Amino acid sequence: MTENDLIYILALQNVIKIGDVTAKKLISHCGSAEGVLKEKKQNLLKIDGIGSVTISDLFSRNHLEAAEAELKFIKAEGIKTHYFNSDSYPERLKHCIDSPILLFEAGNINLNKKHIISIVGARKITTSGIAFCEKLVEELAIYDPVIVSGFAYGTDITAQKAAIKHNLQTIGCLAHGLNQIYPKTHKKYMAEVEGNGGFYTDFWSTAKFDRNNFLKRNRIIAGISEATIVIESANKGGSLVTADIANSYNRDVFAVPGRTTDSQSVGCNNLIKQQRAHLLSTPLDVPYILNWQLEDNKKPVIQKQLFVELDDNEKVIYNYLKDKDKVMLDIIALNCNMPTFKIAGLLLNMELKGVIRPLPGKLFEVI
Repeated sequence: MTENDLIYILALQNVIKIGDVTAKKLISHCGSAEGVLKEKKQNLLKIDGIGSVTISDLFSRNHLEAAEAELKFIKAEGIKTHYFNSDSYPERLKHCIDSPILLFEAGNINLNKKHIISIVGARKITTSGIAFCEKLVEELAIYDPVIVSGFAYGTDITAQKAAIKHNLQTIGCLAHGLNQIYPKTHKKYMAEVEGNGGFYTDFWSTAKFDRNNFLKRNRIIAGISEATIVIESANKGGSLVTADIANSYNRDVFAVPGRTTDSQSVGCNNLIKQQRAHLLSTPLDVPYILNWQLEDNKKPVIQKQLFVELDDNEKVIYNYLKDKDKVMLDIIALNCNMPTFKIAGLLLNMELKGVIRPLPGKLFEVI
């Protein structure tokens, strides 16, 4: 992409009445952003869905002047730009109809052959939410995922700090230009994030700070990732919007369940109840459902504990499971001739003793 190309892309991006979907339609028809801005108005009006109101402000000289000013900022700050059909543009985001035609980056982000997950949730995250989020990132670290979030209070910064702690790439998707940071108290984390990934935004340095920007930003959080994980959420909130967007992109969504009396669990419980999210009860649910595979040299070596004492009922369960692959809880209860509630307690004890491990779908296997 040449500097001249970038000027015209920026100018097209600056036209308020033309969003990303319409901009891509115009570019597809005219071959480039420059072609759009140099095309005759009557020819553009022949394009299906393009009306006179949409392009009424398209040919104003102000857009090119604004683009030239923004380009100076981009060059002065060393900001990287990614055009929507270029090789450097995030691959998953390319497949989202409303993804930005131009994405700005600060840092050193590398998404090649990477698992990418978004972690979102309540800004007023609870202590148990923090603990689960940190455990999630810690246990997934062996898969070397990129952790994406919004760099906001609560869940976002918890996930991104955990990523840094475990030397994982992390990306903060911002709802403003790269000339500022929100919240200001998170400025102290910027260098670490850029050293372990970076920031994405589609907002210019001249963009006004607006609450609607956060909702627009969420499409990047959802679109860049193979899955979105909601740690906690009230009945309404931005993380639920992100989950809805992820669902619209046919991406996996996970939600951490909570007690029905906890206000910060209502949103997650509803996602699960309405079958809009996988129930996430343990971090290993994520690689299991997404079918992540570990390289042989990264697979943990599991050594059975010697001389583990099992009571008579636990021995019955162990003897039944030892020659099996994965067995559902109800099947174990049926074949071991014990009630399900009793089996559940025994399996928990055996898990704590390191004899078995739980798997998604109420499955169990011997270690």
